[in-house]
This record gives sequence, structure tokens and C-alpha cells, in this order.
Amino acid sequence: MNFMMRSRWWSFGFRSTIMLYFIVLIILPIIGIYTQAFTLGWGPFWESITDPLAWKAVLLTIKLSVIATVINMLLGTMIGWVLIRYRFPGRRLLNSLVDLPFALPTAVGGLMILLLLGPNSFVGGLADNLGFQIVFHEPAIIVAMVFVTFPFVIRAIQPLLEEMDKSEEEASYTLGASKARTFFQVIFPSMLPGILSGSMLAFSRALAEFGAVVLVAGNIPGK
Repeated sequence: MNFMMRSRWWSFGFRSTIMLYFIVLIILPIIGIYTQAFTLGWGPFWESITDPLAWKAVLLTIKLSVIATVINMLLGTMIGWVLIRYRFPGRRLLNSLVDLPFALPTAVGGLMILLLLGPNSFVGGLADNLGFQIVFHEPAIIVAMVFVTFPFVIRAIQPLLEEMDKSEEEASYTLGASKARTFFQVIFPSMLPGILSGSMLAFSRALAEFGAVVLVAGNIPGK
């Protein structure tokens, strides 16, 4: 009986702690944001959300986030496949570097892009000679978004590839299927949930990115 009471109290305390953590770190900040947004009334709030420049920024962010997500979907799938299916020197180092965007502050990522692709860099100077610029234009924003969202697709598909039953793949080859047909009819359906979930995470993260983007975007209204 005493054991059951202790178990119930422990379960109640654990759930209460989780709910308190959720309220303090998620619910209260969201309430604070909405409270501050409406402190001046509905008029200024409505003017802010209907400002043409605001909508240009929103639409530009969505467009570039979609492009960055598609790039990460393709690159992440290929890199995740290589890291799981192949063994080569430096594989462990490359696998650990995948999580580098999670470890670095996003502002550091933006500064790195400025140094590597800016007008004083080799790549930036080459781009200027070809008649286009990278930094302070849309390409730099896409690069920043791709960098901060790089690990999501890779880490989402790696567990699926590791848990995949290779007997199905071997059976497909035994029945005479080509490598391409085996990939698209046997392997790809198993990878698809990870690709979709990783892509959604990457898109959400790209939409919310500010630290790296603000350093390379140029902050030119309407452009």
C-alpha cells in the first residue's frame, strides 16, 4: 500500500513538473508576445500586419525557405545515404560535422558566410567578375538557411536506413530488379517518412531563422 502511494505521488510530481516546465518556458512567453502586440490596441497591430513591406518580407521568407528546404531535402538524402551505406576514411569526422550548425551560434554562421562569400573573398570576387553578387542578396539568405537547417533531413533518415531490413533489398535483386528500381520501390518508401519529417523541420527552422540571415540579407526594405 505504501509503495502504491509513493508511486502515485511520484507520478503526480513528475507530471506536475513537466506541466510547470511547459507553462513557464512555452505558454507564458507566448502570452507575453500577444500581450505586448496588443498593448497599443488593434489599430497599430492591424497597420503592422497589413503593411506592404511586411508582406513582402513574409513572402520572400517563405519563398527562400522553400528553396532552402528543397536543397536540404536533396543534399540531406544523398549525404545520409552515403554516411550509412558506405565506409571510407573520414566518415566519422564527416558524420560528427553534420551537427555543427546545432553547436554554432547562428550569428557565427552568418559571419562565416560573410567571410567566405563576401566581396573581399575569392568566391565573392569571382561572382562580381561574372556580374552578380552573393552577399546582401537572395543567394546569401538561401545559403544561410541551408546552413542552419542542414542536419535535419540527414538525422531523420539515418535511423530509418540503419533499421531497414536488407533482406527485402536482396530479394529485389534476386528477382531481377535493377538498382534504380530497387531504390525507388523498396528503399525509397522506407526513407520517405524521414525525408518528409526532416524537410518539415528544416522549413520551420528556416522560417524562424534570424541571426544568420540578418547579417547577410542587407536589410534593404522591399529588396
